[in-house]
Amino acid sequence: MRLIVGLGNPGIEYQFTPHNLGFLAIDRIAGQCGVTVDNRHCKALTARARIGKEEVLLAKPETYMNLSGMSVRELAEKYELESLKDLLVIYDELDLPLGTIRIRERGSSAGHKGMESVIGALGTQEIARMRLGSAPDRPVKDGGQYGLAPFKKSQLVAVDEVLDLAAQAVGVIVNEGIAVAMNRFNRKNDESNT
Repeated sequence: MRLIVGLGNPGIEYQFTPHNLGFLAIDRIAGQCGVTVDNRHCKALTARARIGKEEVLLAKPETYMNLSGMSVRELAEKYELESLKDLLVIYDELDLPLGTIRIRERGSSAGHKGMESVIGALGTQEIARMRLGSAPDRPVKDGGQYGLAPFKKSQLVAVDEVLDLAAQAVGVIVNEGIAVAMNRFNRKNDESNT
């Protein structure tokens, strides 16, 4: 089984904010799979689904962003992941333009508190991740405040597009492997930035 975790904050006030792109991606994937992420255990809301021939567990930790690792560790232990290669973490990235994604097999948290918590809880940086760009069109004074404020109407088309892109990329990761997904989706991003 694959474990696909989106990071975010629980609560209606955070639902449509940049910092919740991970949760929104999980909801988009669940919708495409015809399931609802509403089974509560391991400090997370979860749903089982099939992507291609693979069974996956979709999860949204309810621990708040900065403690996401507690839930991810519990889920990894409960579902006895054969390897951390079966884990994918999806989260927002203020250093990437809204509408872009970056897939990596490993790496540091780059200052993202949710990913920092996951790395700390699992004791390794060898965790596949998909970062969803959330940067606004113009600079903001306070990135933390921006991340917790609702998206502006003018951003919603780009948000919708990046969620579709994330769902496509997850399908490729699950069915064809992360290297194929990195090649296909990271390059698309690079071409759109030139």
